[in-house]
Amino acid sequence: MKLNGKIVIVTGATGDIGNKICELFIKEGATVIGLGRNEEKLKMLSNSFGESIEVFKVDITDPLKVKEVVSEVVKRYKRIDVLVNSAGIVKDNLFLIMSEKDFNEVIRVNLFGAFLITKEVARIMRKQREGNIINITSIVGIDGNIGQANYSASKAGIIGMTKTLAKELTMKGEKIRVNAVAPGFIESQMTEKIPKELRDKVLERLYIKRFGKPEDVANLVLFLASDDSQYITGQVIRIDGGLSL
Repeated sequence: MKLNGKIVIVTGATGDIGNKICELFIKEGATVIGLGRNEEKLKMLSNSFGESIEVFKVDITDPLKVKEVVSEVVKRYKRIDVLVNSAGIVKDNLFLIMSEKDFNEVIRVNLFGAFLITKEVARIMRKQREGNIINITSIVGIDGNIGQANYSASKAGIIGMTKTLAKELTMKGEKIRVNAVAPGFIESQMTEKIPKELRDKVLERLYIKRFGKPEDVANLVLFLASDDSQYITGQVIRIDGGLSL
């Protein structure tokens, strides 16, 4: 098993991609700590995987709650081996009519939330002198997208943070790797809202003639979390079915 005995925190554990990451990591031997805001879905996760997962209802934009959860994880398990930042929301609208509230909320959850928990976990990994951080960004953080100025900005910020942390967290010889995964159009609750006309246009541009699945992303995240990728850091890996070609 690729993650046997590893202690892993997954934010956004109740989302489509986060859920699949939890499931796959557990199959590969990890103990998963799943964080999310939907209490009902967290209970479903706990019921599905039993002792292999521990769930916490937490708002990752709340500094005190984030600190409490990370402290509790370290108290119980003594270490944190992997952090997967998968939490994210969308509030789409054209830039000129996008409200300040919607812009700020997306930045706060997607970028500021990732900043808060990564900062707490990175402190632990620094003491351990090893660890692995994987951020879920998006191709729109690289390419931009109409109607998603807030989401694009948040995901571009994740990319910049990934590259910076890959440099900073090895300054004293630590073995801490930081990478990002940039999914394209993945079948999820988010992409279900996309109009059929737009979905058809995107499908025409794909060289792999289907939309991605959450398990496609989970498989890539597993690779980055495992020793199979131990010489990879500071990278942003697109998983988009050839959309960028």
